[in-house]
Amino acid sequence: MLVKLRNWLREFRLSLRSKMVLALSAIAVVLLAASVISFMEYKRMSGSVSQIIAGDVHNIRITQRLTDAVDNYNLQILAVIGDDKLSALPDFDRSAFLTYCDSLNSSLGAGKNAPLTDSVVYAYSAYMLASLELEDVLESNFIDTRDWYFERLQPLFGRMRGALDNLSQAMYEELQHNSREFDRGFSRSVIPGATAILVGILLVFLLLFYLLVYYVKPLYGMLDSLSDYLNYRRRYTYEFDSNDQMGQLNSQITELTEENRQLRRRMAELKDKTSRDES
Repeated sequence: MLVKLRNWLREFRLSLRSKMVLALSAIAVVLLAASVISFMEYKRMSGSVSQIIAGDVHNIRITQRLTDAVDNYNLQILAVIGDDKLSALPDFDRSAFLTYCDSLNSSLGAGKNAPLTDSVVYAYSAYMLASLELEDVLESNFIDTRDWYFERLQPLFGRMRGALDNLSQAMYEELQHNSREFDRGFSRSVIPGATAILVGILLVFLLLFYLLVYYVKPLYGMLDSLSDYLNYRRRYTYEFDSNDQMGQLNSQITELTEENRQLRRRMAELKDKTSRDES
């Protein structure tokens, strides 16, 4: 079996054109495959990471809205406390606040930042429960409004504000982490393209080496041997291992030069015989 395979390989011949097409096609296939892989990897990475980053930015905006709403409400309470008059109770959109918190919970899911949202809700509940005492405090003659604000309400506000700051800081850290992941993913998507370029350059050098060794060098050898034959009447003896058109060309040149040598020798013998006959 191995002998048959070896004989088949020896008899199997590729034309010069086929070899060149095969070599250049291999380079093109490698570059095309690497380009497709790079494009698909970048598209997959860009789509997923971009969506995550967009979600982080959305969560940061929601957290900022919650913070602004709480700060504004607390300032309104402080303004009422400073005037000692109850012209109108401060208004706080509790429904919108809780809707934003639910949106954060849905976005974060069961991730590591989910407990921070729960902390905000718990702190908000305690703060709002205390803030509802404002009307009774203002109407009471026995409760000092400033003491109530700074000793009762302000610690709860600080707790809620701290929970919002922790949540906001976690959102920024998550955004930074995903941005770094995007950079690393971009680098990973570039690697196949860079590898393809390096492999393509290597294949080009291999192709150049192949052409120099198997075609350019034999061609120069054939020309030098043919030049010696024409100028110095030396026998054409150049040989090299090839089973394509270059080998066929060399064999035909060898046959032609050998036939020409024999023809010249016969003509010389005939001329000598003619000269002896005449003499």
